[in-house]
Amino acid sequence: MRYLTFALGKGRLARKTLELFEQIGITCEEMKDKDSRKLIFTNEEQKIRFFLAKGPDVPTYVEYGTADIGIVGKDTIMEENKRNYEVLDLGFGKCRMCVCGPESAGELLKHHEMIKVATKYPRITKDYFYNVKNQTVDIIKLNGSIELAPIVGLADVIVDIVETGSTLKENGLHILEEVCPLSARMIVNQVSMRLEYERINKIIKDLKEKCDENSKA
Repeated sequence: MRYLTFALGKGRLARKTLELFEQIGITCEEMKDKDSRKLIFTNEEQKIRFFLAKGPDVPTYVEYGTADIGIVGKDTIMEENKRNYEVLDLGFGKCRMCVCGPESAGELLKHHEMIKVATKYPRITKDYFYNVKNQTVDIIKLNGSIELAPIVGLADVIVDIVETGSTLKENGLHILEEVCPLSARMIVNQVSMRLEYERINKIIKDLKEKCDENSKA
């Protein structure tokens, strides 16, 4: 039996994923060692391998078959736009992609004016404004604190992930429109889905049942 390889987005996403996997009997004791500097973690008995990667890289590892399965946020899937199967919403890491800005910017959104939009997510932003709202905008790609852009006058609004909204409030910004809901998703390499259909499908089925249980608890 060949190894089934999982790519996990680093940080809280990986921790939550491993907690969920333990509930369906998939474990990896090596990953519990917080001092370990290993890059690849293996469960020899179950023929399963895990590695941690930066979120935006996970869909790439899966698309090229380096990983059979990836766990990553829906925002990353949408932004990276790789050729993978999105098979399951894991139900954690819930937040929203939103258009945010000062209250005055709400009028600019209503009247389809040409505005400047700062974001870490240019693909999602372009799709939303061009295809959903039919509004032409000037998209400014940023990597740091997006909330700064409208405050210093670089942009009229921002498109960013919102969890609690407390950072927005502290900086005098508001949610003006919701682009889409987000959460952790499971993606599968297209070839792996055919070659390892039984093993992967069982994992999907077990996870779905456990996610349904957890949501009702």
